[in-house]
Amino acid sequence: MAQHVRDIMTGGPVTVEPQTSLTAVARLMRDENIGAVLVADHDELRGLVSDRDLVVRALAEGWDPERTTVAGACSDDLVTVTPDDDLDRAVGLMREHAVRRLPVVEGGHPVGMVALADLAMERDPESALGDISVARPNP
Repeated sequence: MAQHVRDIMTGGPVTVEPQTSLTAVARLMRDENIGAVLVADHDELRGLVSDRDLVVRALAEGWDPERTTVAGACSDDLVTVTPDDDLDRAVGLMREHAVRRLPVVEGGHPVGMVALADLAMERDPESALGDISVARPNP
């Protein structure tokens, strides 16, 4: 069983600059088959935007996705972990802050992401969430 975040995190996170349009971010999520993108300014983590953020914060409010930048839709009050953090700390932070994803940072620079699905696969691969996490999406 993995003991540290680095053992299960997804490295090489997808990042965008704060001035990236919501449309460009949505297309990137589609093309990369991901549900969240990190927002970084000169390799310094500034926020996280999820597919839910795009819908609830932007589209539901009538924002123009071509003209609105990701800076307005991203969560900027982030909870992060480092690659050397214990997995139990990551689980505790996810519970405490009710988040499904944690950016992984080293020296303020994004190096990965750990998601609830990663933890499910590590801790209980036979669970429903574990099964769903490994399933390939329908085109």
